[in-house]
Amino acid sequence: MNSKDRLTTHAGLIALSALLAQAAHGADVESHPTLTLEGARHVAAAALDYARAHGAPGAAVAVVDDGGHPIYLARLDGTFSAGAEISIGKARTAVMFKRPTHDIEDVINKGRTAMLPVAAVTSFTPLQGGVPIVVGGQIVGGGGASNAQQDEEVAMAGAHGLESTPVTQSVQVVPADAVSRAFQEGKTGGTLVTTPGFRVNASRRDGPGEAEVHTRDTDIIYVLQGSATVVTGGQVIGAHEVSPGEIRGSAVEGGDRHQISVGDVLTIGSGVPHWFQSVTPPFRYYVIKANSGS
Repeated sequence: MNSKDRLTTHAGLIALSALLAQAAHGADVESHPTLTLEGARHVAAAALDYARAHGAPGAAVAVVDDGGHPIYLARLDGTFSAGAEISIGKARTAVMFKRPTHDIEDVINKGRTAMLPVAAVTSFTPLQGGVPIVVGGQIVGGGGASNAQQDEEVAMAGAHGLESTPVTQSVQVVPADAVSRAFQEGKTGGTLVTTPGFRVNASRRDGPGEAEVHTRDTDIIYVLQGSATVVTGGQVIGAHEVSPGEIRGSAVEGGDRHQISVGDVLTIGSGVPHWFQSVTPPFRYYVIKANSGS
């Protein structure tokens, strides 16, 4: 073999070695989406907008990366100081356990107190209000909210602000005691189930409400207790946008009036103004908010 052939053979071996190394590393390393600082800001902004729009007394919102490390933290004026650390803990827990923190809180409330010592092993805040942030089917971070009463809804609004959806199970069972507690949350109740396509709320009203328009959701209402007069259609008086896709006003002018009571179902399509004009309390109802995809 002459020197030229030897050089050619050597170059070929080098090239072959490089290809084999590349193939080996390709099997060992994978790429995935990463949550940027700008993305984290979008998450926090959407969450705080939701908190303001729903009259939250305060809110601390934290965003962490897929390793549970804080990227961004913001809070409304008046929020209690511990809310910051709690919101970080909720966001981190959602990432590390790859599920909304309300799942963990429910497990403990149902008697599995053996999970509590986990806090001595790893960061663990088993309180509702933390959700994974998912992009392209992969968890890229987590969001947590504290001191908003509607903590989970605030955190969810942040996750949706990045046009992502939280990790959810295809089948969910909400225990009766959790449903009962949800009806007592905040001013109008709380969320029972959240999925990419719909949300189920346990809702209550003690009197008339604001006029509303949901440009992205269809509301399906099932009355459990009490009765109400609901006006649909017409024009919203004093209409103003409180968050993307959500319009509020003082009342509805014109439209159709519907009397609903126990056992009735009322559907309100996306974009249709509606207003609970009067309520006979106690008035409780389920609302399924189906995403229209608009």
